[in-house]
Amino acid sequence: MSYLLLILGIALLIKGADFFVEGASSIARALHVSPLLIGLTIVAFGTSSPEATVSIIAALEENAGVAIGNVVGSNILNITFVVGITALINPLKVESETIRKEIPFTLLASIALLILVSDMTLQSLEANFITRSDGFIFLLFFAVFLYYIFEVARNSREKIKEEASVSKTSSPSWGKNSIYTIGGLVAIIIGGDLVVDHATVIAYSFGMSETLVGLTIVAIGTSLPELITSITAAIKKEGDIALGNIVGSNIFNILFVLGAASVISPLAVDSKIFVDLILMIVLTLILLVFSRTSFRVGRREGTFLVVAYILYMIYIIIRN
Repeated sequence: MSYLLLILGIALLIKGADFFVEGASSIARALHVSPLLIGLTIVAFGTSSPEATVSIIAALEENAGVAIGNVVGSNILNITFVVGITALINPLKVESETIRKEIPFTLLASIALLILVSDMTLQSLEANFITRSDGFIFLLFFAVFLYYIFEVARNSREKIKEEASVSKTSSPSWGKNSIYTIGGLVAIIIGGDLVVDHATVIAYSFGMSETLVGLTIVAIGTSLPELITSITAAIKKEGDIALGNIVGSNIFNILFVLGAASVISPLAVDSKIFVDLILMIVLTLILLVFSRTSFRVGRREGTFLVVAYILYMIYIIIRN
């Protein structure tokens, strides 16, 4: 029964995120909000809403391993498998200066996470925690990121007005879009609750740790919206949207998801997660190199990233 409810929870997360993104994006376009702002905030944060829901619910239920493992596992999956598969379908050209600025910001957020959880090493404490103070620091970083995004959107406002005057769009269905947005959020919340509860039950039945479940089952389940969205963008040859969705989601996961979760309840950090954190930083650095040197993530780079994720999965399963 737990398996069926876990699958149901993941399905609700995926469809909920889909409806949320569609409804919110339609409302944003109707209000003439920048497409760049939509891609980097609504789409990226909408596809990350399952991670947010799962980690916050896990924090409320004091499952710190699931909360942290979900974020780190999702970010590693996004950087490797999602980017890799997307690049194999259609090589990603990193043309936008904004994307090239976001990747270093992701790297900064990852390094900040590593520093803030290293209490035993840096402060000689008895255990490692993401405290409420750490959570407020993450949320402050997130506010800075949002300010940057809104500045980018504001600077492109004139272009939006010109495009809006040229192309006359039909009036949006506010009722339909509102139902999609609210209904999507409700589905995400219910699905997140089901995923956390039943993934934990399954984990215990197999003798798996909460952290491993967060890094594998939960991370893969909650990252499916990013995968689907990025593949769709790649097929439509919208490389910046695909990569922006992934990078924006990773920033959201670290700064907002862990920030909000730790403010709700301080999160105890499993010592095993440090290897995963360091790997996440290394992989983000590799993605930065790809985007800064050839300004593209081609099929060769995509193959490398997919293989890296497969090897990582083998490693963490053996480690458990």
